[in-house]
Order: sequence, then C-alpha cells, then structure tokens
Amino acid sequence: MSTIKVKVNGNVVEAQVTGNMRLLDLIRDKFQLTATKEGCAIGECGACTVMMDGNAVCSCLVLAEQCHGAEIMTLEGLADNPVTQQLQDAFVERGGVQCGFCTPGVLVSTTALLARHPEPSEEQLLDALEGNICRCTGYQPILDSINHVLKRN
Repeated sequence: MSTIKVKVNGNVVEAQVTGNMRLLDLIRDKFQLTATKEGCAIGECGACTVMMDGNAVCSCLVLAEQCHGAEIMTLEGLADNPVTQQLQDAFVERGGVQCGFCTPGVLVSTTALLARHPEPSEEQLLDALEGNICRCTGYQPILDSINHVLKRN
C-alpha cells in the first residue's frame, strides 16, 4: 500500500492504493464517482475516459500510483463547465445519446478537445473521439450534437 495525493474534480485528496489499483477503481470505488464506466478494461472502448492533467485518458489503463500529484477531472467535475453543459443539452436535443453508457466518456473526450482546440477541424474531432465506442447511435447523432455546439460558439 502507498499513499497518493491527487486533485480530483478540484479537491486535493489522499488515498491508500495498492500497486495494481487502476485509476478507474480509485475513482469509482474509493471516491464513489460513478459516471466513469468500465467497459472493456483494455483501453479500447473509452467508457472510462477521464481528464488527467487536461488530457483525455482511459482510466482503466492508468495505475492509481501514477496519479500522485496529478489533476483528475471526471464528468461529475465538469458539471459546471459551460461547454460540457452545452454538449449535454445538445446530446439530448439531437439524439446523441441512446443507452448512455458511452456518453460520459464521449463528453469528457470532447470537453478535453475543446479546451485545447476551441474550433477543432473535423479531423481533430474524429481523432479525439477515435477511442470512444458507441454501439447504439451509429456516431452520426454524436457528431451532429457536437457540431451543433460548435456552430453556436
């Protein structure tokens, strides 16, 4: 066991972690932040995407110990982010969400992209979402929702 300090959704916290504990487990089990989902556990689906020091990462691939001193942002921490709020509204209005399992990861990935590139190219948008798998929407409603927000801003 080791103790790490990490900033999660704006709050500095300490946690006891084992050497093989994943960031995903730390977020869900220790901090009870359940918007982050476990899908594939091998970094293929993006359901577990969080922001780590401003970058979208698959939390199933990051060891909790690697997060010592890092800033982690989950979808819960983005609740007051105006861009995330606009994205959520557009996903509902435009059908970008169906079952909703992939939605937190897609929203976090998109928010991270827009923080770096407020006016992304289509290629940048597709690259940012490449690691997020959706089995329901066929992706076009997700892209329509995001593009709706981009056109507003």
